[in-house]
Amino acid sequence: MTIRNLDNLLHPPSVAVIDASHPRGLAVLRNLRAGGFAGPMIAVETGVAEVDGTRAVGSIAELDVPPGLAVLAGPVGEMPARIAELGAAGWRMALVVSAEEGVDPVLRQAMLDAAQPHMLRIIGPGSFGLIAPYARLDASLSPIATTEGGIALLSESGSIASALLDWAASHAIGFSAVMSLGGRVDVGLSDCLDLLAGDPHTRAILVYMESIPDPRRFLSAARAAARLKPVIALKAGGSPQAAEAAETHTGRLSGTDAVIDVALRRAGILRVRGLSELFAAAETVSRFRPMQSSRVAIVTNSGGAGVLALDRLAETGTPLAQLEPATLEKLAAALPRTCSPRNPVDLADDAEPERYLAALDILAADRHVDVLLVMCCPTERGLPCAVAQALAGRADRGRIAGKPVLACWMGGATAHEARAVLREGGIATHDAPAAAAAAAAHLTDWSRAQAALLHVPDRRSEEVLAAAPDAREQVAAVFAEVAAQGRHRLTSAEAGEVLAAYGIPVARSRIASKVEEVGRIAAEMLADGGRLAVKVLSSDLPHRSDVGGVVLDVATGEEAGAAAAGIAARVARDAPGARIDAYELQPMVVRAEAIELILGVATDPIFGPVILFGAGGLAVEIVRDTAIALPPLDSGLAAELVGRTRVSAQLAGYRGRPAADLASLNGALIALSHLIEDFPCLRSVDVNPLVADPRGIIALDMSVEFDPSELAVKPPNPHLAIRPYPTEWRRTIERPEGAYELRPIRPADALLYPAFLDRVSREDMRLRFLAVRVHFPEEFALRWTQLDYDREMAFVALTPEGELAGVSRVVAAPDHLSGEYSLLVRSDLQGRGIGAALMRILIEYARADGMDRLEGMVLAENRAMQGLVGHLGFTIAPILDDPGVVMSTLFL
Repeated sequence: MTIRNLDNLLHPPSVAVIDASHPRGLAVLRNLRAGGFAGPMIAVETGVAEVDGTRAVGSIAELDVPPGLAVLAGPVGEMPARIAELGAAGWRMALVVSAEEGVDPVLRQAMLDAAQPHMLRIIGPGSFGLIAPYARLDASLSPIATTEGGIALLSESGSIASALLDWAASHAIGFSAVMSLGGRVDVGLSDCLDLLAGDPHTRAILVYMESIPDPRRFLSAARAAARLKPVIALKAGGSPQAAEAAETHTGRLSGTDAVIDVALRRAGILRVRGLSELFAAAETVSRFRPMQSSRVAIVTNSGGAGVLALDRLAETGTPLAQLEPATLEKLAAALPRTCSPRNPVDLADDAEPERYLAALDILAADRHVDVLLVMCCPTERGLPCAVAQALAGRADRGRIAGKPVLACWMGGATAHEARAVLREGGIATHDAPAAAAAAAAHLTDWSRAQAALLHVPDRRSEEVLAAAPDAREQVAAVFAEVAAQGRHRLTSAEAGEVLAAYGIPVARSRIASKVEEVGRIAAEMLADGGRLAVKVLSSDLPHRSDVGGVVLDVATGEEAGAAAAGIAARVARDAPGARIDAYELQPMVVRAEAIELILGVATDPIFGPVILFGAGGLAVEIVRDTAIALPPLDSGLAAELVGRTRVSAQLAGYRGRPAADLASLNGALIALSHLIEDFPCLRSVDVNPLVADPRGIIALDMSVEFDPSELAVKPPNPHLAIRPYPTEWRRTIERPEGAYELRPIRPADALLYPAFLDRVSREDMRLRFLAVRVHFPEEFALRWTQLDYDREMAFVALTPEGELAGVSRVVAAPDHLSGEYSLLVRSDLQGRGIGAALMRILIEYARADGMDRLEGMVLAENRAMQGLVGHLGFTIAPILDDPGVVMSTLFL
C-alpha cells in the first residue's frame, strides 16, 4: 500500500476504543486519559453508558465523533465484522491490539477484504499500540509513560517495544512516535517509514524488524527516508540453512544475514547488533552529517582504556588516524614527558582540563583526523567533572574545529555528573570504551551507507567491458537450446559462451564428445607447445573437481586421452548417477603474478539476486574471504565490493608486485549485474577461478544455472530488490537553441533544483503548488529526486548546458491502475514545447506501466495548463466541492 489514510495517524481527530471493557481496551483507555489526549474520546461497549469513566455507545454505528483512530481490543475472530462496520461508518484507521494468536491466513484475508472497499488501514493484529507524544496520544498497552523527543520507534515485536520504552525512560530519552506493528495484515514497515520521513518532529527512526516480506517496497521506502534522516535498524540474523543447502560456492557463501547487511547498507540504513546500540547509534548519527571518512584520534588519561577502544575499532574496521609528523611534534612540545603523543594520545592519570584541551586543539587541526574520541577514567589526581565542563565549553554543537566529538567517561558516581554536563553541552557520551568505539564505528558505517544511496547505476554509461552488440540475443539462444534438452544447468563451455557475450574474457576451449576424441584434439592443440587442462562436462556435476573431473598440466595427446579415461572411471565410481556430456580441453593459463578470484551470482530467498566477489580457488569455502552486493552495480559500487575483501590488498599491489587490472575486474562485476538485469530466469553463476593480474582478467572455470519456466519473463528482472535505473526511457528533443535531454530523474539532480526553482516565478509556483511557495527546504529536493522507479517516476528535461528546464512526475496508486501527474517548467523556457514533451513521455511511461488513467488537479484559472493537457487528450471536469480547482483525466 502507501501512506494513504495514514496522514492522521500521529494526530487523529478522535479516538474510539472498540470492546472497551476487554482488559486490553481498558489498558488503552487509561493510557489515553493519562497521556492527556485532547480530542474526543469514546468507548464502544454493549449495554453500558461509560467504561472506566469514558463515555460509551452501544455499537460502532452509534459513534458520534469525527472519524479518527479506532482501537480494536476484542476477540480477534470478530475483527473482520468490526472492520467492515468501521469502514461503513467512515473510519479509515484501525489499530488492532487484540492478541495475534489464532490469526491464520483465512482470517488475515477476511480482515483485508473487509477493509479494502472503504480504504480503511489496519495496524496489527497483536499490536502493542501507538504512541504520539506531540499529540498527547498514548493508545498503547505500555505501563510506561513516554515523553516528547526526536526519535521514532518502529517495532514488529510488542515485547521488544516494551523493553525499549523501559530502557529509554531510565535514560530520559523521549520519542516523536512509537508504533508496534504486530501481525502486519496491512500497514507495515514501508508505510510507516514513508509516514515518518515527512514527520517534522522525527529526527531519527529506530526499527526493530523480524522479517521483510516485500523487499523492493521496504528498500524503496527506506532509501527515501534515509535520505532525509538517520534510519537505524536491528534485524535478527538470517538462518544459515538455505546457504548450506546451496549447490554452488556462491550460494554457500551468500548467507541470508550477509545479504541483509548489504541490503540495509544499500538503503542508507545503519544496522546495529543489540538493543542498547539502537539508542546509542541514534544519539551519535543524528548529531552529525555523513563524512567522507571517519579516522579516529583518541585522547585518554588511561592507556588501558585506549587499548580497549583500539580493540573495538579494529573489530569494526574503523580506521585509527595516522597523525602527521607536525602533529606529533606539537603534541610532544605541549605535553609533559610522562604523556604519550602517539594515537591513542595518553595524557597520564593527572591530566587536568587544560592538558585535554591543548591535545584536542592540536589533533583537531590534523587533516588526517576526522573524529575525536575523548576518554576519562576516575583517578586519584584526575578531575573528571572539570574536564567535562571544559570539553563542553570548547565544543560547538558537539564538534571541535568542525570535527565530531565522542566522549567516554568511565566509572559510576564520579562520572555521573560529568556525563550530565557533557550531554547538556551537546556531546554524545558513553560509559565504556567499547561503546564509545562502537559509536565511532556507527559514524563510519552510516557514512558508507549514505554514500551508497547516491549510486543509481546508469547502464548506458557503465559498459566497461566490450559486450557483444547482440549479447542478450546470444545468451537467450543458449538458454533456449539448453532448456529444449530438458536441462537447467549449463556446461562449463556453455557458461563460457554466456559470459563471453557480456564481455568477460574466457579461456577458449575445444570440446570432445567421446574419450576416443580427446587424444586427437589435444595433439592438435599442443602442436605449438604449452599444456592443457582436461575437464569433464556434465550438467549433473556443479563441482567437477570434487569427483576428480579436472586434470591439469597435460603435455601430450596420449596423456590427454589417459586423463579423460581416468575422469570417466572416477565419475562412474563417485557419482554413478551423473551423465558425462563431453570433455573440455582448455589451454593452461600460466601467469606468474595472477591472483585466483571468485565471481558469482546467487538467489537470496528474501532479496533475490546477489553478486559475490572474493578470493577463489579450491579452498574458497575454507578461506571465506568474500563479500556480496545487491545489483545493479556501477563502477563505484563494484570497487566498494572488491574493497570489502582481504584479497583486495593483494590486487592493489604489494612488496614490489604490480597491481592487477582493477578496471577490468570491476567491469566483470558490472557485466554480471547486466546479465542479472537482462535474464530473470538466471538463478546462479559461479566463476572460480577467475585470474587477475596487470594484463587483465580471464575466467577459467564457470557454471550457470537458470529456471527454464522464466525464459519468457521480460527484463528488467522483477526479482531485483532495487529496480535498475530505467535507461531505456532516455529521449532527445531538438530546439533552435540545441538538444534537450529527457531522462528519468537521478538523486544527483537535487543539486540542480535550487537554480531551477530560482527561475520559476512566484505566479508559476502558485499555479503548480496551488499555493504561493517561495522557499523549499533542502529535504524537498532530496525527496523529489530519490525515487524507486516503481511506485513513482519523474522525468527531467535538461538544457543544452545541462541545467534543469522542467520536471514531469507521476505517482502510482497502490494497485498501479491509476496515477497522479504533475508538471513544472522553468518560467523563462515556457512556450518552447518542453512541457508537452515531458507530458508525452509521462503518458508513454504510464501506458507501459499498465495504468488505465492519469489524473491531476489544476487551478481553474490555469488556462495554459488546461490547454496543454486538453491538447494531449485529457478531459477537464469541475470538482463540485472546490470550484477553484478542476480535475484533468486521461484514459489510457
